Amino acid sequence: MKMIETYQHRKILVLGLAKSGVTAAALLHKLGAFVTVNDFKPLSENTEAQGLLEQGITVICGSHPVELLEEGFELVVKNPGIPYTNPMVMRAMEKKIPVITEVELAWQISEAPFIGITGTNGKTTTTTLIFEMLKQGAKNPLIAGNIGTVASGVAQEATKENTIVIELSSFQLMGIEKFRPKIAVLTNLYDAHLDYHGTRTGYHAAKANITKNQGDGDYLVYNADQEETAVIARESNACLVPFSSTRDLGRGAYTSDGWLCFDGEKVLHREDVALPGEHNLENILSALASAKLSGVSNEAIQSVLKTFTGVRHRLQFVVEKDGIKIYNDSKATNILATQKALEAFDAPIVLLAGGLDRGNGFDELIPYMKNVKALITFGQTAAKLEEAGRRAGIKSLVRADNVEGAVPEAYRLSNPGDVILLSPACASWDQYKTFEVRGDMFIEAVHKL
Repeated sequence: MKMIETYQHRKILVLGLAKSGVTAAALLHKLGAFVTVNDFKPLSENTEAQGLLEQGITVICGSHPVELLEEGFELVVKNPGIPYTNPMVMRAMEKKIPVITEVELAWQISEAPFIGITGTNGKTTTTTLIFEMLKQGAKNPLIAGNIGTVASGVAQEATKENTIVIELSSFQLMGIEKFRPKIAVLTNLYDAHLDYHGTRTGYHAAKANITKNQGDGDYLVYNADQEETAVIARESNACLVPFSSTRDLGRGAYTSDGWLCFDGEKVLHREDVALPGEHNLENILSALASAKLSGVSNEAIQSVLKTFTGVRHRLQFVVEKDGIKIYNDSKATNILATQKALEAFDAPIVLLAGGLDRGNGFDELIPYMKNVKALITFGQTAAKLEEAGRRAGIKSLVRADNVEGAVPEAYRLSNPGDVILLSPACASWDQYKTFEVRGDMFIEAVHKL
């Protein structure tokens, strides 16, 4: 860790706790900053805040008092989930106080280079694949970011011998200033999180931040099959490394005659890849490019691709019971992800879907429901999904209280040879703290069968 003096004796507000806020506050305190933490949860219920208080950090809990911004803070480090429309954030910006996320702190103190991965879908799978390839290739990777490990915590342990492989959300990327990954990966871009970003343009601009500080010696691995990602690539100062799952590019990562290739070299035949689903080809190719750029051998890449079957909560095979295969795709928090999941199966599907209502409809899902024989809905969007199911001609429509209640209904409606698929097409926050909790409750309910 670099013991930088940037924040010494500076007054800094950490807004919102959770894991990233706790880690950032403790790090800034270690770097000599005068840290104040502000979290909405009352102190009596806030063990994280109590722990920071014991370290000598000022803690203000129970509300977000806007007048706090009048106390001379020079920087705000905010939790990525707090929107820029929050009154505290808006007041900080009015006062020209910089607002960053802890990813920026991680980059500033890290001795290790970064490989940063962003995009609408496939981030976690791609991040995990790159990590596994680098590990197999003895490159000493560490994994961090939106995948569940706090970047500024990982960066404190990293050395020059490591590489930090980091999954980055649009929320995190909005709060960077100098963050500069050695390799940036842009998997794809679709409409998502518009309730947070306001517009498609705003969302795409946040994603583009991953490459805004790149320059000579850096690489941008991008999806050459999408105009949206190509536009961002054309504005980048990094060396461009395209990938395509549909055509032979002759350079970068692509498929040719059934082979996965990089810069004209055949690396592995598609039939030897263990990870199922055509939608995963983008993830595989972007990971392949990143690994090759990092000096990983073909043998190490092949070893991973022949054995890696997926990440938890992303088309995760749970069990086969009475000839029925059951899959957990709780990480499908938008329509596109569920479309991809439905495309992965030829068998009849009993689909479990529903969750937080962001105001959108589900018409885009209807053409992908041709194999869905029954639809079990839950959460705020249950009625909207039922309407989409009716329009798709699905005869069996059942509403459940939650995921746990949906599982026995799905089993009741299934026959040998069918697939039971949890792929909600919605965020989890109306009923569950995270999509991981939702997926775990699904798996637990399946095992109760």
